[in-house]
Order: sequence, then C-alpha cells, then structure tokens
Amino acid sequence: MTSTSVLVLNRNYQPVHVTSVKRAFTLLYMGAAHVVEPDFSTFDFDSWAALSAANRKDVIHTIGRAIRVPRVIVLQLYDRMPRVKVRFSRLNIYARDNNTCQYCARQLPRAELNLDHVIPRARGGKTNWENIVCCCVPCNLRKGAKMLAEAGLKLLKAPDRPRWTPAFRTPGGKIAHRDWLPFLGIADASYWNTELIGEE
Repeated sequence: MTSTSVLVLNRNYQPVHVTSVKRAFTLLYMGAAHVVEPDFSTFDFDSWAALSAANRKDVIHTIGRAIRVPRVIVLQLYDRMPRVKVRFSRLNIYARDNNTCQYCARQLPRAELNLDHVIPRARGGKTNWENIVCCCVPCNLRKGAKMLAEAGLKLLKAPDRPRWTPAFRTPGGKIAHRDWLPFLGIADASYWNTELIGEE
C-alpha cells in the first residue's frame, strides 16, 4: 500500500506532483498538507485519522489505529507551479500553433491536422521546435518535400520553442486513481503527450 501514488496539489488546487504514500503521510502529519476528497472536502491529519476509523479498505495500520491512504493532498503554503521544460510533443506543437494550419490559417480539429517539416527532411530539415509546424492535410499534400517558395506557401509565423510552462501531466500519462480525475481536468492522452524524437 505504501508504494501507491498520491496526487499533490498546490494551495490553488493545481496538480504539481505525484508522490509516495509515505511522503504524503509525512506532509499530512506535519501539517504541511491536508487530504482532499473528490467532493473538495479537506481534512487535516487528526480529522482524516478519525474519519478513517470507519473505513477498512486501503488503510495503513499503525500500532494504535488504521488510517486510510489518501489519494490527493493539497499543500498549505506552496502556490507556485514547478518550472518544467516544455515537452516536444504533438500536443504541445498543436497548442503552440493553436490548432491552426500555419500555411492557410484554418483552425481545425486535431484529427484533421498534420505536422510538417518546414525545411523537408529530404533537404536536411531537422525535427525540432524551429522546423515543425501544424498544418492541414491539403496544405501538407501540396507542400510535400518542397521548400515553401517551390510550393507557393508562406508561414503565418516562424516556429519557435514555447516559453510557457506546460500543464501538469501524470507520470507515464496514467491516472492511478479515480479520485484524481476532478483535479486533472481532461485525461492525458499518451499519443499527444509522448515526446517526439527531435534533433537539436
């Protein structure tokens, strides 16, 4: 039971980390965190221990009592978001380009978009933030392995590495417990969040 994971929220209820049950209990006992239930009710260590007495499922046994394992905790003082390198992934490229074809300016659902190398790989183009853009299927077919001028296309804006901090993503793209869902918003999709193999 101590090897399971606990979602950690900052005091603004934004997910910032996933930790071990042991660390979560330490934070809870020290008063640095409270347990949060899916209905957003919170409990300090004493009230959580008292509530746990009625529950015999998913508990840690101590000498004098059994305490239910928390699934989500909220830090009492920490309000920042950790600085994280923006992952080079489809999701983040589409987010940077606002799901908009960088050639014809049409905003489309992701299912109708592709990624394109501005300088084609066949011409020495690299797979990195500065050479990959979001584009629609017709523009991608029109461009093919041509340079922009040869295909008669222009970029809306030069692609670059984003400077924003990405939203929290669970380790491995997995949601370990149903109780995490109210705090994560939409579920992670591994396809969109998998890091692309880039070339610097």
